[in-house]
Amino acid sequence: MIAREMAKELVALTREYPVVTLLGPRQAGKTTLAKMTLSGYAYCNLELPDVREFAQRDPRAFLAQYPGRVILDEIQRVPDLLSYIQDIVDQEHLNGRFVLTGSHQLRVREAIGQSLAGRTAILTLLPLSLAEIETAGQSLGGFAECAFRGFLPRIHAEDLRPSVAYANYYQTYVERDVRQLIHLKDAATFEKTMKLMAGRTGQLFDASSLANDVGVDAKTIRNWLSILEASFILFKLPPFFENFGKRAVKSPKYYFTDVGLLCYLLGIRKPEQVLRDPLVGAIFENLAVGECLKAQTNRGQAPELYFFRDSNGNEVDLMAIEGRTLHAAEIKSAATFSMDMLKGLRRFRSVAGSAGRSLVIYAGENRKLSDGFEAVSFRQARRLVE
Repeated sequence: MIAREMAKELVALTREYPVVTLLGPRQAGKTTLAKMTLSGYAYCNLELPDVREFAQRDPRAFLAQYPGRVILDEIQRVPDLLSYIQDIVDQEHLNGRFVLTGSHQLRVREAIGQSLAGRTAILTLLPLSLAEIETAGQSLGGFAECAFRGFLPRIHAEDLRPSVAYANYYQTYVERDVRQLIHLKDAATFEKTMKLMAGRTGQLFDASSLANDVGVDAKTIRNWLSILEASFILFKLPPFFENFGKRAVKSPKYYFTDVGLLCYLLGIRKPEQVLRDPLVGAIFENLAVGECLKAQTNRGQAPELYFFRDSNGNEVDLMAIEGRTLHAAEIKSAATFSMDMLKGLRRFRSVAGSAGRSLVIYAGENRKLSDGFEAVSFRQARRLVE
């Protein structure tokens, strides 16, 4: 098992809350993290049909099997259990009594809001970070190798072939789960949407344009994307427009939670194809933004990441907020640094008056620059939020 940064926070929260809910995409390692970190906990998998049927038919008898601390895996499969869990924790007043995992945040959050408000802490576990892989002593390779392999734990722990692994992942989890949620009968339409979203990674989102290309209406596209977000396939990077008024762009951008899935959907089947792909810049940006997202969620923090663009051409690829301080980064896939890479950061400083970190995240080595600017390797993209 590759050690996860979140382990310390998970243990701490079991000492502070009666229920800890661990959300995240399929195959991100939620079950492994919970089992390996929380010794002495019983375990139950609600994906198993007979177990799920028992939990649905007689929830009280089902939960009576676990008089002590227990991990209930894929709780979204039996959301009605949460009302009975509420009753148990209110009677027992025992912190760490239940650890719940779920791979669909809308279902789980809605149920929690009704039953466990104030009784549970929520963590989001995403696929591996570069830091976790490096700490495990595994060779990272260059940007192209990192992007192609992606960050699903099984690929790294078992040395799986990425193209085969992501093909199976897409068919087994993405298609199955999302199609069930949106009741989609036409697999080709959904697959077309996924591939078009891959081609639009990191671009300003236009629902009408995508709807026209797919052949559905914009409302349908927005609904599908909300499901993809809730299933942790995509994440939305909102624009930052506070204090900038009408000058700032209001449309969000979308990225893939795992850049390996992005490469698969773009038809990339070898690492060397990454650098030749027309969207190499978007792939690189997806990887860097994802690293900052994981750095925040692994600490148990709600993501506070944005991008900025205004009508005057001022733009930065990624922003993080710390109190009233704005940290900003430009993301470039080039391996050679040039002073032109600082143009966007300099303009943003003049507009925002930011005194926070100003980074160029690129494919080269770390460089200290004048006036508080820095150039950092994509392997250290997370420095924007640390």
